[in-house]
Amino acid sequence: MSTLRFSALQETLHRKPVFIEEKGRRSELFGKNVFNEQAMRQYMTKDAYKSVMDAIEFGTKIDRKIADQIAVSMKDWALSKNATHYTHWFQPLTGATAEKHDAFFETVQGGGAMEHFDGGKLVQQEPDASSFPHGGIRNTFEARGYTAWDPTSPAFVYGTTLCIPTVFVAYTGEALDNKAPLLKALQALDTTATAVCKYFDKNVSKVNATLGWEQEYFLIDTALAIARPDLMMTGRTLLGHSPAKGQQLDDHYFGSIPDRVMSFMRDLEQESMLLGVPVKTRHNEVAPNQFELAPIFEEANLAVDHNSLLMDVMEKVSQRHQFKVLFHEKPFQGINGSGKHNNWSLVTNTGVNLLSPGKTPMKNLQFLTFFVNTIKAVHDYEELLRASIASASNDHRLGANEAPLAIMSVFIGSQLSAVLDELENVTKGKLSPKEKTDLKLNIVGKIPEILLDNTDRNRTSPFAFTGNKFELRAVGSWANCAEPMTILNTIIAKQLKEFKIEVDELVEVKNLKKDEAVFNVLREYIKASKKIRFEGDGYGIEWEKEAEKRGLSNHKTTPEALKTKISEKSIALFQEMKVMSNIEVIARHEIELEKYSKQIQIESRVLADIARNHVIPTAIQYQNTLIENVKGLKEIFGNDFQNYAKEQIELIKKISAHITGINSNVEKMTEERKEANKLHGQKNADNYCYKVKPFFNQIRYHCDKLELMVDDNLWPLTKYRELLFIR
Repeated sequence: MSTLRFSALQETLHRKPVFIEEKGRRSELFGKNVFNEQAMRQYMTKDAYKSVMDAIEFGTKIDRKIADQIAVSMKDWALSKNATHYTHWFQPLTGATAEKHDAFFETVQGGGAMEHFDGGKLVQQEPDASSFPHGGIRNTFEARGYTAWDPTSPAFVYGTTLCIPTVFVAYTGEALDNKAPLLKALQALDTTATAVCKYFDKNVSKVNATLGWEQEYFLIDTALAIARPDLMMTGRTLLGHSPAKGQQLDDHYFGSIPDRVMSFMRDLEQESMLLGVPVKTRHNEVAPNQFELAPIFEEANLAVDHNSLLMDVMEKVSQRHQFKVLFHEKPFQGINGSGKHNNWSLVTNTGVNLLSPGKTPMKNLQFLTFFVNTIKAVHDYEELLRASIASASNDHRLGANEAPLAIMSVFIGSQLSAVLDELENVTKGKLSPKEKTDLKLNIVGKIPEILLDNTDRNRTSPFAFTGNKFELRAVGSWANCAEPMTILNTIIAKQLKEFKIEVDELVEVKNLKKDEAVFNVLREYIKASKKIRFEGDGYGIEWEKEAEKRGLSNHKTTPEALKTKISEKSIALFQEMKVMSNIEVIARHEIELEKYSKQIQIESRVLADIARNHVIPTAIQYQNTLIENVKGLKEIFGNDFQNYAKEQIELIKKISAHITGINSNVEKMTEERKEANKLHGQKNADNYCYKVKPFFNQIRYHCDKLELMVDDNLWPLTKYRELLFIR
């Protein structure tokens, strides 16, 4: 056993839980380090408080003088929390968060000093934007970019730093982050959804999209992870033979949480409570060493910020407990990967969940309106929704071990399927008296108010209705929720806009009553979107064949899926809904292609390094031991030695064959990588996907075979049985 692997195992076996003292009840801790409404009321003037609340609720601009007042209040509050610095906290197109800390400290004439923070520093900052992904929006020498305060997401203190959530834009105004397009998509959805809501309730003046994400992750002991260059460099194991026992007994799922992990979870939850992240659920997931946490639903923009913040906090807290947290969608071959299910719904300012049935026919007609429009939007833009969850890491997960396929479909359950089937047969035009009665009493009026337990959970469905929300199950655990939420809310906004135009035309031109007009339009939508609905097993080959017959896309790789983002249809959508310009869409496409290629490039280099510098030398060392053994047998038994050394000789041959296989494939992979590097954009990504990446499995095959042959005392890399079962 290599020195590093041996010391890692010894260190891990002597680990003890780091017990964290509870600081109080969760309800008392919640939001203590957040500049929330309670803190604003305490530190702000009435005018300043009203200005912030109006900006949050109505999108009104904050006057510069008021901004100065807000900044002073925010600074005083932050200083009371022992903050020494402030930062504009933003989400560039790297997928992570970014921050540049400045001290409140300033010198004054006479040699003194003071803490200072004004409205200008609050509202806008100018970080160097040259090194962030921009997709050709700017030249390298054009480094100026701006961060601008987002008052809808409250500031918070983390450590000794006041963090102010912001958008990030180029000097020329294009968005260089994930937040700006999301905010625009949410605004578009609010406008169109509110207009449709007024068919049913004139008191509705605002509709918010809500999001409840479920974060899955792995925890691996730090020492064991350090002994794996692939885990440290790429977030996943590029080789490693499956252990005899994996997840086949289902004994980890919902099992007793290990002490060390529980200690980590308690620490994480306390940090989350202080930061206002309403984490509620924790449990073991299916795979060994895999876990999940989930919060209470929040407004989508805030939920996205909280997920990005939490992932950063998880990294820091895990270090205190000698864990490495893995967010990669497929860190281990042959067992479950990790997703981040995005549970999405719509809620009015009057407190109504638009995707939850009610007690009256009118409430149920409202529910059906938003329910059917959502299905229609997914039907019309299924390729774009697939593209929203595309990444090099998520490609490994889709379609494997409980993850949904790359084919977008909608699962709604048998009960609602029956309702839509009945509505599909409603007469076109004016309803007969009997139909009016049947619709209100038999179909619409009798939809159960609570559907939570009336639809089963289809784990193979990428977009499933689960009672009072839709669950986008295809999002990867490493992803920023902003991108799928931007696209989902944009396509729903567009669909609701079209719906209102069609209904109004039937009312104003055809003189239909509002309810009849709504039923007529919904009926056509049900017919038009029927092919996207699927209630069966998404893993079967039969579904792939059926989906192809239905004309549904099946983009299995990221380079293929991303092409949809720059289609005329997609660009027109983003422009019409004022979410992104043509330049912004194309830039993001370039960034995502480049990120894909770079991830495969890094994995290729790491795999070649491990295979040649770790695996092959170890195999040769063991092979030499076998050769010496054969030589000794020959000295003892003479020409008859082959009868005694037959298995050793066969093993020597097999090791040689695997070494040859590794070397040959590494050389071919390296040559293909060189050719790919000469290309750009789509061609570069395609070459990495279809010409470089296929060698990964071939190299891995030979390495994994050698892992089973070579003496365990010599093998340099921590094995799956150690990574997944030693805590």
